Amino acid sequence: MEISDQLRCLFSGKVEERNGSYVIEVPEQELHLGDLEADETYRVAVLPSPTTNESTTTGADPQPEQASQTPPVEKGEQRTVEIEDIGDQGDGITRVERGFVVIVPDTKQSERVTIEITDVRENIAFAEVVDRVSYYE
Repeated sequence: MEISDQLRCLFSGKVEERNGSYVIEVPEQELHLGDLEADETYRVAVLPSPTTNESTTTGADPQPEQASQTPPVEKGEQRTVEIEDIGDQGDGITRVERGFVVIVPDTKQSERVTIEITDVRENIAFAEVVDRVSYYE
């Protein structure tokens, strides 16, 4: 799956049907670029998430196991990762289990680094570089 360079935030959520429309709630902490304005148009991409339930219904109910998922990283944890992308503010972006996004400042795309997780939120984590790793190690 190709993800656009124009992606502003990434989070998991549920689609709800309300009065004949579908509604996606955006957590306030995901609005890093400013506030939403009334009567403005915003683009939203809805990506399917893998499920373990092979149900054939098309209802908008979230999968129970998805609602209880916790971030796959913890504060203080160290990992060796490869920086996959660079965000709009110039920070490195890597993804770990389930596509969970980790932001790593002062890194370059394709760089391998050992990071320490400094802050974990519901849908994103932040880390600092502990060591720059050679590709031959």
